[in-house]
Amino acid sequence: MASGGMQLLGFTLAFSGFVGLIISTTMTEWKMSSYSGDNIITAQAMYEGLWQSCVYQSTGQLQCKVYDSLLQLPLEVQAARGFMVLGIMLCGIAVMVAAVGMKCTKCMEDNMEVKNKVAVAGGAVFITAGVCAFIATIWYGDNIRRQFFNPFTPTNARYEFGKALYIGWGACALTVIGGSLLCCNCGTKSSGGPATHYPAARPTQPSQPGYV
Repeated sequence: MASGGMQLLGFTLAFSGFVGLIISTTMTEWKMSSYSGDNIITAQAMYEGLWQSCVYQSTGQLQCKVYDSLLQLPLEVQAARGFMVLGIMLCGIAVMVAAVGMKCTKCMEDNMEVKNKVAVAGGAVFITAGVCAFIATIWYGDNIRRQFFNPFTPTNARYEFGKALYIGWGACALTVIGGSLLCCNCGTKSSGGPATHYPAARPTQPSQPGYV
């Protein structure tokens, strides 16, 4: 039961990371305008995401615009799109695979050894998905950092990390940790398999009188 509880915990963490990746990918606040300068106008705040950019006015109005051209987007935005979508797709596959291999499900109960291997395969796919999303968020965040500390970048054109990046980093960690817990059952042997039957020992013949 201990390994079954570890499987359930790993699946829960990985699925939470899956949801976090979806939320992070759809959010607009991947980067937000910085107020590090002295003469920064704070009447509006600018946010940029993977799919659209938004301007939040001090009056409470929010205006968003979807990116018109894919090829005109910066390289880090295109790469982040690809890696995040790939990570979400892999997580979806991992959810189905891991659900089949978990001990709390009824699938493949007649062969627990294969069932454990399926759960491990699901965990490996979860880890791969987390790494893909981690590459996307790190690449995008590093580009924000380099432009922020670039002396040739105008003060009013500098950006800082948005909420979506922090959510993405947390989701990556949950996905990788959950997948690792699922993979911890790689070396365990199932206890619910068929019992091994040994041939019964032959009864010994009682010694007859007159014989030694």
